[in-house]
Amino acid sequence: MKPSGAQGSMSDGTLLPQLIRFGVVGAAGFVADVGGFNLLRFAGGEGPLYAYPLSAKVASGVLATVVAWLGNRYWTFRDTRRAKAHQEFLLFAVVAGLGTLIAMLCLWVSHYVLGLTSALADNIAANVVGLGLALVFRFWAYRRHVFSSDGDGSALSEVAEHGHHHDAPAGAADTGAAERVADRAADRAADTGAAPSPLADGPEHGSHHVR
Repeated sequence: MKPSGAQGSMSDGTLLPQLIRFGVVGAAGFVADVGGFNLLRFAGGEGPLYAYPLSAKVASGVLATVVAWLGNRYWTFRDTRRAKAHQEFLLFAVVAGLGTLIAMLCLWVSHYVLGLTSALADNIAANVVGLGLALVFRFWAYRRHVFSSDGDGSALSEVAEHGHHHDAPAGAADTGAAERVADRAADRAADTGAAPSPLADGPEHGSHHVR
């Protein structure tokens, strides 16, 4: 049996190229994250979110998430990406959000618990220690849960696919209703001993046989 999704890439010789691409995309996301964080906090001396380091980290994390998803979907994991982009992005956003929480936790401990409030200390806590830990977590989670073309059976995948099962196409619903009406018309025709009309696709046609 051929391995599927992210697990298959570990045995078919594509892991190293995938790691390289992931690193390049991660670097682009890192620039967006760090650059956005510092612009929001320190642009012009005191940026718009100078007094709100956690808010600045959230905003820069959102920007980095969009950059990283586009790069990973269309380049890093292009061979195992999901067919439904909205499901994939939902999973990606959950994993990325957890990674951002890891970085924020490191920043919170440094800034508020240890009292290290300088620009250097904030960057080390958020963008070196925090992003480093988040990077390890995200790489594992992306390969295991997000970029898996046939799903992995995990709770995360089921959450993403839950809406799909409840959003049946309108055409399918209409076809099912028409089949039920035709069946009822055939049953009525059988009760009266008449052959069902080939045009019996609605209640009004079935009623003629009853009469």
